[in-house]
Amino acid sequence: MLLPVGVLLRRADTLSVIGAALAARARGLGFRRIAVVVGRPAETVRGWLRRFAGRLEAVRVVFTRWLGAMDPDPVMPEPAGTRWADALTAITATVRAVGQRFVLGAVTPWEVVGAISSGRLLAPGWPGELINTSCP
Repeated sequence: MLLPVGVLLRRADTLSVIGAALAARARGLGFRRIAVVVGRPAETVRGWLRRFAGRLEAVRVVFTRWLGAMDPDPVMPEPAGTRWADALTAITATVRAVGQRFVLGAVTPWEVVGAISSGRLLAPGWPGELINTSCP
């Protein structure tokens, strides 16, 4: 089954709602307040945040690599102060680079994130082992 680019594997909510929750957490909001803002149950939001928190560094690395692949002369993001903010800064920089390289039309920034993660941003096992497939 193919998923639309705006949803994540094993999640009922759209990526724009989940992304808004992740961005709010990077700004320092707690899960209960985020749940009110996005209009979802607190335990659902808490689950998203827990899953994402367990892979902050991996997400930062994946999106920083994509930034380097999308921009011939990338400006790598500076540390943003917290691991959450660092991951979201890498995501934002990568989405910006993709938008500068390709005409996205009606594609939202969080749909770009969904495409890069193949809909697996919060799925178990993503990202897999990061390997270099280049010849030595």
